[in-house]
Amino acid sequence: MKGIETMQKALQYLESHLKKDISVKEAAREACLSPFQFQRTFHLLTGTTVMEYIRRRRLTLAALELKQGNTRVIDAAYRYGYESPESFTRAFRKQHGCPPRDIRLPERKVTVYNPLVIQVTIKGAEPMKFHIEEKEGFKAVGVKREISCLHGENLKKIPEMWVELNTDGTVEEIAAVNNGPVRGILGICEDRSDEKEGVIDYSIAAASVNEVPASMTSISIPKAVWAVFEVKGPMPQAMQEKWERIYSEWFPSSRYTQAPGPELEVYPEGNPYSNDYSSEIWIPVQK
Repeated sequence: MKGIETMQKALQYLESHLKKDISVKEAAREACLSPFQFQRTFHLLTGTTVMEYIRRRRLTLAALELKQGNTRVIDAAYRYGYESPESFTRAFRKQHGCPPRDIRLPERKVTVYNPLVIQVTIKGAEPMKFHIEEKEGFKAVGVKREISCLHGENLKKIPEMWVELNTDGTVEEIAAVNNGPVRGILGICEDRSDEKEGVIDYSIAAASVNEVPASMTSISIPKAVWAVFEVKGPMPQAMQEKWERIYSEWFPSSRYTQAPGPELEVYPEGNPYSNDYSSEIWIPVQK
């Protein structure tokens, strides 16, 4: 349960800094994760992004202070991280349905977001098929892009990348060079947050021993111990649901933690929208 304990420490850090500057990197350190891993885990466990959670909590506290009638709007705006009363008013109206000055009216209600508490739900009714495998490093070739994770941008940009490369025929070109040790199209996520905060490299690629085509990039997958999870069902729902279960059920109850290195989604041939479609998630782990 150590992962849940460290995530709770990260939440306590966020809560204690709502009236101060908040560093996602520092919150990630409390969770013993990289900034990218922290933001991904947070979203999978809570259904919202870190920055959206911070925004909701700050606007909740600001509204409660204004409701008491002892705080000026401009003071609340600056106290909770807004650069101007105008930007504060826009965000406030979006959450509470009225401008800050009107929240004091008796008929106005505060939309409250309470502090999150991370808990483990013991399920066990549905088995999770996985195995641990040590694999030598290999080369993949494909298309790599730098993607920002700030404000959940990756949640939009990565699906858009898949649509684009499927539509223009690039995925078929990548599949044609797939003769390496892993069969299928790979979605490769490489965490770069140590060198550039809030950024990952995402690649759509295939394992290959061929020369790298001029239109593609070489991606090195290092030797690692992998937790390989079976994913059964149509895309993208089955993949999203399995990621959520891995972080909310498997990691908290297993003897493994996530190790540095790229994460892989493996998409073999077949109809990805079929209920019988089988794909995989590969996560580097350590005891």
